[in-house]
Amino acid sequence: MASLLREEVFERRGQAPAPSKDFCQLLVTRREVVQPLSLLLSVLGNLRSNSTFVLPKVIFRWWKISLRNELRESRPGEIKESQEDFLDDSSLHIQIAIVFGAKVLEHVLSLCRGNYDFLERLPVPLLLYIISFLELEDIARLSQVSRRFEMICNSNALWENIVENLCDTVTPEMKELAQEMGWKQFFFTNRIQLQLQLRRRRQKRDARNKKLTE
Repeated sequence: MASLLREEVFERRGQAPAPSKDFCQLLVTRREVVQPLSLLLSVLGNLRSNSTFVLPKVIFRWWKISLRNELRESRPGEIKESQEDFLDDSSLHIQIAIVFGAKVLEHVLSLCRGNYDFLERLPVPLLLYIISFLELEDIARLSQVSRRFEMICNSNALWENIVENLCDTVTPEMKELAQEMGWKQFFFTNRIQLQLQLRRRRQKRDARNKKLTE
């Protein structure tokens, strides 16, 4: 399951609260290749110098944005810690909560404790395939889990799959109507209304064709 995690597990960017105009970035990485000579050889002296380690990191960066002359030449700042060290760094917790909010802080702390939401990280095509087999009530509940699932559960791609799985035949004319009105709305429109809309489309098309032939 770890292969589902990208190198960057979480990233958030934003501006610090007023009156500050500083720009900040918060990054949680799954792993970072580190040379032991620079960081770990003093602790693990029996390892060879060409060995490497894989360490997860929490990185907090900021860029000073100010009209004051003395601050114009300020260089970006960076705090980089292992996830284990970050869990104990209350001062950095406060900075992150001030800039990004308490919910973001709680989410990052949860990631650092190893609580990854692997379902959230599945590829979209695979999620579409799985969700298409759920009951309608379950799809509605799943759409409330996160913004990503809200978009997927209301997407044309999902409801096109559902319609094609449940309907015996989907004619080209029905597909055109579904693409025009949206596959989800098409699914929930009763048959009488669909027949009326299909009839209107045929009448409009026939009227256009008649004008072209005149």
